[in-house]
Amino acid sequence: MALRCAAPGRVRWLARALAGSARLLPPAAAAPGPPGPARTRPPQLSAQARFASSAGSGTEGPQRRVVVVRITSPFAWLRTRFYYLLIRLYFDHEFSIEEFTRGAKQAFSVVSKLLSQRKLDLLEELVSAEVLQVLKEKISLLPDSHRDALAADIDAIMYTTEGDVRIYYDDDGRKFVSILMCFWYLNGANLPDEVPGEAKVFQIVFGDENTKEKKHLLTANYEFQREFTEGAKPDWTITRIEHPRLLE
Repeated sequence: MALRCAAPGRVRWLARALAGSARLLPPAAAAPGPPGPARTRPPQLSAQARFASSAGSGTEGPQRRVVVVRITSPFAWLRTRFYYLLIRLYFDHEFSIEEFTRGAKQAFSVVSKLLSQRKLDLLEELVSAEVLQVLKEKISLLPDSHRDALAADIDAIMYTTEGDVRIYYDDDGRKFVSILMCFWYLNGANLPDEVPGEAKVFQIVFGDENTKEKKHLLTANYEFQREFTEGAKPDWTITRIEHPRLLE
């Protein structure tokens, strides 16, 4: 697939992710369908972020890592697995949620950084036209600290999970699958203790009193959509982007 992006390395994940042969769908080809089954809310951080410390080899003091613990509803888990089975049986025999998750994680890192840098022209092949138009309006109004907080390095993504999965048809009989992916990531932007939304973000401090490094544990929800109508391109596009308390 020929990309118009000026930085090919930023979209290298397309060649090996999102269900093997899948690529991103050009925005014009992704038409929203009629409402499907009622959407479930994106999973929330239902447990706590905690530290695990161990003595570092060749380093001074303990090394710390963040472990995000989340309790998953058995019903939600069974429901999503049932949808994955339907996708493999009737839409894509090679579909793998593990491969898809790896690709979605890389896509999230690429897109979030481009958003933070205001390089919205490079998102035209990655994000639907409708979502991109809304993003242009919102990004222009964000303070610098909030824009900085949108960026997620691939190594700073602490936890990734799928949210809602939908299979639906539009009025013309075209078939679509959408998968909502939820991410928790660390970011060192200079955010206030309280950010808009009347909700406190997790703050994590690394190091001792002399080398403190404060990071925020933030969340984001990205929805990926693909058309499975016969003859349609095997491509995915991002049709929903949410950075709660930052991009609202």
